Order: sequence, then C-alpha cells, then structure tokens
Amino acid sequence: MTALGLLYPGHSAEDDYPRIEQLLGSDIRVDVVHIDPGGTEAGERLAARVAELRLAGADAVVWACTGGFGYDWEGAQQQVRALARAAGLPASATSFGFVHAARELGVRRVAVGTACPDDVAALFADFLRAGGLEVTGVRCSGGVTAAEAGTWGEEEVLTLARAADVSGAEAVVLPDTALHTAAHLSLLERALSKPVLTANQVTVWEGLRLADRRVNAPALGTLFSREPLVQA
Repeated sequence: MTALGLLYPGHSAEDDYPRIEQLLGSDIRVDVVHIDPGGTEAGERLAARVAELRLAGADAVVWACTGGFGYDWEGAQQQVRALARAAGLPASATSFGFVHAARELGVRRVAVGTACPDDVAALFADFLRAGGLEVTGVRCSGGVTAAEAGTWGEEEVLTLARAADVSGAEAVVLPDTALHTAAHLSLLERALSKPVLTANQVTVWEGLRLADRRVNAPALGTLFSREPLVQA
C-alpha cells in the first residue's frame, strides 16, 4: 500500500481525490487534510496539520496549492523543505508538480488557463518559467472565486482549456486546485489533441513520484498513460 498525504486549502474540489484514487485502481490511498486557505506559508499552519498525515501512515506529503505565489522559485523550495522537515517525509507542492510533470512528458512549451486573477496568474507563469518552461500564453477567466470555480462542470472547464490553448503549446496547464477536472481529463485531451495537466491530477502524480510509484491509469490523461521519461 502506498499512502499519499495531501494538504488541501479550503473546500472546493477535494472530491476529485477519491475519484482519482478509484481511477488509479491500485493499492494507493489518498488522504486529504484541509487547511485554512488564507496565506501560503508552510510554517506553523501547515506543520500543525501534517502530523495527521504522518500518523495516518503517509509515504509522501504534497501541499495542494498553486494559487498564492508570494514566493519566487527559491522561496517556494524553502517552503517545501520546511514542510518536509515538519512531516519527516518527502514533500512537494502542486506548483513544483507541474514543472516535474511537464518534464516527464518531454514538453517545454505550455499554455495556462486559470480562474485566478491576472496578477496571480502572472506569478504562476513566472514560476513555470523559473522551472525552465516556456509559457506561450495565459488565459484568465476574470478572477472567479475558488467557491465559484468549484461549481464548474465539464462545459466550463472545457471552455477554459480551449480558450487557453494557443498555437505552439505542447500542453495546456489548468493550475486551479478548486476546479473539478478528474472526470474530464479524457475529454479535454481529445478536444485539444495534446496533454492537459490539471492541478488535482498533478498533485496526486507528484505524490506518487515522491513515493517512487508509477501507475498506468489512462482515464487520468497522458501523464498517467506512458512510460516515464524522467526517473523519480
């Protein structure tokens, strides 16, 4: 059994995770602990909750957040290192998961579609660039709240992905953990004819990467459907 511990901000699309767990169809457990979405620091607020995941037997911990980028690349690394020390386990964040996932697929040019405000989206694009990716474009939906994004269905998510996709992009990135996307990945990739990386999908994949697990689950998109190009 491989157990993943996820720290999830607020309550929006956390029901994606049991769906992903089911689609993995393997001996993998995904445990979710909720955390106050205010701020992004990895200090006492994250450390206070990570004990629950450690006691539950987690093999790795992922901070399921891409929305608040008060940190540059190095600052985000410090945040994750602090989380790893508090957990006593391998740790990462969804933001780093996107960079690692793109490398895994061998893609460098990505387009971003997000429900976040323009300023937050710009910070996320800068983060991807710091990770060595080329951002071909950023499409924002006008600053929808996490609660509103959590109500979006297949049509709204597909509209966002199509609007984000631009010529030259090798993959489309949807970085909002508030979006339900687990049930729509096959449709998104068929519609765009390219890999689509979504926050909750990538969060689980990043946890599996930390735990040195590879699982073939085509319903979860190209990321879960091919041999890894990068070793864990």
